Formats: sequence, structure tokens, C-alpha cells
Amino acid sequence: MNLSLYGYGEKAPGKSGHGETGQEEDWIAVDCGMMIRQDLPDNPLQVPGLSTLQTLSIRPRALIITHGHEDHIGAAAWLWPQWGCPIHATPLAAGLLRAKFVERGLATDAIRVIEPGEALETGPFTLRFLPTTHSIPESCALLIAAGEHRVLHTGDWKLDPEPLIGPPISASTFRAIAPVDLVVGDSTNAPLPGHSRSEGEVAEALARAIERCEGRVVVSCFASNLARVLAIGRAARRCGRRVSLMGRSMERMVGVARQLGYLDDMPPLVPVTDLGYLPPEEVLVIATGSQGEPRAALSRLSRGRHSHFELMAGDTVIFSAKAIPGNERLIERLKGGLKHFGVSLFDDENHPELHASGHPAQDELRTFYGWVKPRHLLPVHGESRHQQAHQALAESLGIQAPLTPTNGDLIRLDANGLCLEASHPQQPHIVSQNAVAALPGLGGEGINRSRHGSLHLALSVAASDSGWTRIGRLMLDTSQASPMDETAFADWLDDCLEEIEVDSLAELRLALQPRLLGWLADHLHRVPEVHLQILAVEAEMLGK
Repeated sequence: MNLSLYGYGEKAPGKSGHGETGQEEDWIAVDCGMMIRQDLPDNPLQVPGLSTLQTLSIRPRALIITHGHEDHIGAAAWLWPQWGCPIHATPLAAGLLRAKFVERGLATDAIRVIEPGEALETGPFTLRFLPTTHSIPESCALLIAAGEHRVLHTGDWKLDPEPLIGPPISASTFRAIAPVDLVVGDSTNAPLPGHSRSEGEVAEALARAIERCEGRVVVSCFASNLARVLAIGRAARRCGRRVSLMGRSMERMVGVARQLGYLDDMPPLVPVTDLGYLPPEEVLVIATGSQGEPRAALSRLSRGRHSHFELMAGDTVIFSAKAIPGNERLIERLKGGLKHFGVSLFDDENHPELHASGHPAQDELRTFYGWVKPRHLLPVHGESRHQQAHQALAESLGIQAPLTPTNGDLIRLDANGLCLEASHPQQPHIVSQNAVAALPGLGGEGINRSRHGSLHLALSVAASDSGWTRIGRLMLDTSQASPMDETAFADWLDDCLEEIEVDSLAELRLALQPRLLGWLADHLHRVPEVHLQILAVEAEMLGK
């Protein structure tokens, strides 16, 4: 997750003599991301908590977005309603945000488009969006100026000489802003020597790999990596293959990108329903699901449950994405299912050249800091070891890096440099029952118990082509709640599951909870506190 707050003023937060309005005008937020908790049942969404901001009377006057990845925009539709401030984003990120807001029934008027390279002013802050290269187009670093201070917030970036979409980073642009007082910098690959692989290199590697394949080819990558999608499309055309997209998130991302003029060089797309008419050597599918998501396209293929496409011996599946930590078990299960069909598997282990990180290794950091000449560094992103490696590299270059921050740290930059002013421990906050709530049992006071009793519901479900199917009997405990007709509830629940079209358990939970509360409100005198647990069951059990 990413949510940074930048404040400017003479007073510490909560101690201003200018009142609440003055505090609102003195703060901006940069990015507003979410993450999926792989260690919790149902893999719920975790978003930043806002209790510290409320305690310190911090309410940002603007939300600034560096790029359109989920860990930078995914929580905006949940948290922004508490602020109601303008949102400034480049065109692609703005388009993705609008789609999220519409899904939640939010107005999109606050989302304002700014082009890479442009500047804006809000309160005491002047911000300039400086184009960088990353694994999604229109990523930008932010030059934030307030008073006498100039801070460069890098966002996610790399030095890619051949990014495929958009130009490489302009060295002259970043040399022109030197020196800066502080870089708040990406530490993700700081322990790695050398230089990260270019998207151009990956494109050539993909073309060579696809040329060697004889049957049908399925390539799975992140939908947001449009440069990779374009590289796969170009490789397919070079090898005489027709391209089809599989997965709603892939179709949505490509649709938004094409509306903005990206992917003009992409070959014409073939509907999945027409693939059966083509010879195997002419078929290439770009599919979602590289992380083993249960209802994504690749998982359906691994279970033989796609209605228009079935894998067979001689086909090849290429993973052009690295496993996100926590997804290893899901990915291994996915690969096991694919192997049952006798397909060839190319992944990060046996073909590392088929993927490239979107973050800078050590040589890129040295080059970049040679351009912007920072006096101080605050290493962010990654884990402690990544930040410490970044800190050591900075100090070897004569850059002061006294801190490796943790979530909740309030850090002051003034004429004396950086110092830790306060630390505010952050309790996990989970999107639950269509709202953000503190995760009980992990610190804090937890969630207040309902005065109207509790309802505990545990569901075992499997993905089907038309929706989700309940497996086994309903596990329902209503002992503390109002009496209810469990047969009618079970029938309604089965119909509801069949209608919900989402790709993951986390999305299923988000879709089911408001419907569940609505049914209870219609059928019970008092709505209880609901505890919902959803467990995945192997699809093979459907026939048992």
C-alpha cells in the first residue's frame, strides 16, 4: 500500500494556531493504494487507516496520484469520500480511477487530469509531474516545492532505455532540478547489483520463445503492464499468430488504453469464441491469472472449465510475471493443473528473461542520484532490508540518509535535515461489509459488538462458468440473532452466488456482503453483526 502525507508549516500537526481550516490547507496526500492480505481468510483487501490523520487534524486538500497500479490507487474509492478533495492524476490513472468510482456509485467530478510534465499549485505546494519509466505508462515522479524546500517523491520507476510505450526518462529533465533537498525514493530493488532488464529485452525474449512453440500459446501477465501486452501482440504478429484477450481486467485495461491512443500497434484482436476455427499454430491468448487467482482466466483453463477454449498436449503456457510474495501456493496449484494437460510451462524459474522488474537496481539508483544530487534520502517501499540497502548506497554517495521509516512515522524536514518527530502505530484496516473497519485481534480496540446479536456464516464455494456455487451444507450460527427462515435464506444465497461475476474470493466477499446485509434488513426485525467466512473448494468436487 502507498499513502504518503506531505505537510508544510511552522507548527506540528494538531498544534496549529490557524484552526482546522488552516491545517486542511497545509497537507496533500500522494497515492492511495491497497493490498490483498494473503494471510487472512478470503484474502480481503487491506487499506490504510485514517485514524492517525483524524487524531492529528490532518485532512489533505488534494490527492496526487503518481501512476495507476492498484497499490497506488486501489483504496481511493474507499478513503477519498472522507476527504472530498480534488484528485490529480495522469490520463490513464484517471481513467482507471473513474471506473472504480463508478463501480462504487461515486461521482467522478473530483478526478482531474494532468499531463506528464505539467505542474499545478495547491495551497502552499507547487507540484510538477516528471515522467519516468515503470511497468505501466504515464508513471511520474513528483517535484514538491513548499517554502524553501524541494522534495522529489520518485514513486515507482526504473531507467529503461527501451520502454516500448512512451519515451525513456529524460536525463536533462532531472539534471535541471538538481540539487534537491530530499528524495523519497523507491527501495524495492536496492539490494540488487547492476541494472534491471529493459522491456525491449523482454520483448525480444518473448518473440524468440513464441517462435519455438508449435501448438497454441497462452501468455499470462499483469493486465496493467501494457508494454508487455504490446510486446506479446507484436511477437504474435511476427510469428504469424492471431491474438485474443482472456479475462475481464485485461479487456478493461486494454480498452481504457486504446481510448487514450495507446496500443495502436497492437494487431487486431480475435474473439475467444472464434479461436476454435484457427489452426493451433496461429493462436495466441493473452490471459489474466498469473498469480493463481481462482476465477481468473488461467485458473479456469487449468481446470478445463473455460467454455470456449481447452488446453491440450503440445500447447505452451508462458508466465511473463513474477510471483507476488504470498501467492506461491496458489501459483503452484495452478501450474499443477496446467501440467495435467501436458502443456509446456515457461516461467520465471526456467526462463527469467521473459519478465522484467519495474524498479531500479543499484546502478540505476547511482545514475539517478548523480542527476538530481539529493542532500538527503528517505528510503521507502520494500521491506526493512531493502530500505537498509538503499540507505547504505546513499551514504556511499555522500547523501545523508539517517532514517529507515516505518508506517506511521511522522518525519520533519527543516534546515537541520531529517528527524523522526513522532511514531503512530498503524492498525490494519480491512474492507469489510462494504466499509473500512479496523481488523480485530491485531491491536487497538477492535470493532464494537452489535447490540442486535451476531450471525456467523461460513461458505465453501467453487467457481463455475456462470458464477459461484456453494459446496456442502450451509454453516450458519444465528443463536444470538433474531430467528430467520434458514431454508429461504439458503435458496436466496445460492441464487445470489450464481449471479455474482467476479474473479477472486476477495471480490466475491465485497460483492456478497452488501447483498447479505440487504437481505437481512428485509427479513429480520433487527440486523445482527455479520461474520462472513468464504473458503475455496477445488472445482473437481462439483461432480461429487
